[in-house]
Amino acid sequence: MLVAIFWLLVCGISQAAHAPAGTEGGLPVEDGEPTPQDAREVPVDGGRIFFGTIGEASNLISYLTTDAASHEVADLLFVAPLRYNKNLEPEPWAAERWSMEDGGKRMRFTLRKGILWEDGTELTAEDVAFTVRVVTDPATASPYAEDFSRIRELRVLDRYTFEAIYDEFFARAVASWMSPILPKHILEGQNLRQTPFARKPVGAGPYRLKDWDAGSSITLSASPTYFDGRPHIDEAVYRIIPDDATMFMETRAGRLDVMNLSPLQYLRQTSGPVWVQEFHKYRYLASVYVFLGFNLEHPFFKDVRVRRALSLAINRDDLVKGVLLGQGVAAFGPYKPGSWAAHPTLRPVAQNVDEAKRLLAEAGFTPDADGILRRDGRPFAFSILTNQGNEQRILTATLIQSQLRAIGVDARIRTVEWAAFIREFVNKGRFDAVILGWTIPQDPDIFQIWHSSQAHDGGLNFIHYMNPQVDALLEKARTTPDRERRAALYARVQEILAEEQPYCFLFVPYALPVVQRRFMGIEPALAGIMYNFEKWWIPRALQRHALAP
Repeated sequence: MLVAIFWLLVCGISQAAHAPAGTEGGLPVEDGEPTPQDAREVPVDGGRIFFGTIGEASNLISYLTTDAASHEVADLLFVAPLRYNKNLEPEPWAAERWSMEDGGKRMRFTLRKGILWEDGTELTAEDVAFTVRVVTDPATASPYAEDFSRIRELRVLDRYTFEAIYDEFFARAVASWMSPILPKHILEGQNLRQTPFARKPVGAGPYRLKDWDAGSSITLSASPTYFDGRPHIDEAVYRIIPDDATMFMETRAGRLDVMNLSPLQYLRQTSGPVWVQEFHKYRYLASVYVFLGFNLEHPFFKDVRVRRALSLAINRDDLVKGVLLGQGVAAFGPYKPGSWAAHPTLRPVAQNVDEAKRLLAEAGFTPDADGILRRDGRPFAFSILTNQGNEQRILTATLIQSQLRAIGVDARIRTVEWAAFIREFVNKGRFDAVILGWTIPQDPDIFQIWHSSQAHDGGLNFIHYMNPQVDALLEKARTTPDRERRAALYARVQEILAEEQPYCFLFVPYALPVVQRRFMGIEPALAGIMYNFEKWWIPRALQRHALAP
């Protein structure tokens, strides 16, 4: 899994660290009484589960994608040497055992024997070595290559054992081995950017790709050869519904089993007897932050005074109240409030319209007869780009548009279908400003988002932020074993980002998933509710094998 790496948030519930507001840990809070379950009841196989997703997966090779829709599906198809357990502690997965030696500069893994790819070929250490080579190959241009590039030498010791040797301690080393293993015998010699494997993958995980109906659905079937035991639910279907209201109606009608509710749906539209009797609702502060990011190659946004002015013009409390209906908190940086890496004293930027106007005047802008600011005869007008179907982001853009108009800035809103939005605009830097969200991984490394080396087409630093001091701090933090010293380095990074405002950090929302009550085996924990999905099951009398009419 690439759960320890940032990727763009579409929707869904599987990758957020599920914790109540104001705490680093804690369990998801469930509304209503849990479904009674007889301890003597034995899980049975069978049935389907239907997930709703706004965005369609772009491809199923995780190393090439930055969208959550792709990662969420791929995480069920592949295995990695390690993963997080329910308490967010690293544990062996494809590895039988592992160790860190020589001050963390040497990691040794022994894979389990008998892990099979779908075609019956055994997964071995050669597959791991191939994965490292292909991901770090410049021709692959993976936005995640940096983690494996830190390995000085990868040694295959025997069929199941390998060692990774680093020049120095690398703080993300453990998290990087939660990345999926790719099959050497299928992909060797292929261009990873052009292989049909991206839409017809062969994995070794709990599920297999059964069908991909473009623009409509992705269907996975339980793998009978999964080394940790066949999942109980026969099929997992991801229905692509690029409209939140339509998804809600499909859930209410029984044609979806799991979706992420909007605050309005959670608070006001799911309190009747049908919802109480047939669904579980959960609420927790998501490991996600939403931001307004500036293209720093835009002539206006190169000026830090302009970025700071726009940030000061935004009322984040109004966004939390108006967009989230109070179901979230204002953001002040790239970490979850209350987590150990979050700055201990920074607070969200408070709205100050007078200071915003002063900074813009200092930057050379003056109002015209219509109240729109101009500089060198050019009006201060730009587009805010976000993805279709995400009403939360569109409403956020609308409120920001109104708040910026009050200081004489003409912000226009443009929405684009998700796949094209990422492929043609975000990855290529073709935008003025963008509203998006990043997931927040367990390891606080943010190198791939903010380091200058990642500011290239397809890189995660798509706003092209470049600051040598931030680069040096991020590099130092990656090689610092002591958590307190590492936290201090990240604190300084957050202070610089607060000063320079390349992003306007907006808010951290609550995740509000709803799940049909017929699913058993859900055990909320620090890792959330999806960490043990392959153990979920449906009583035989409640199993469905097709969509409800």
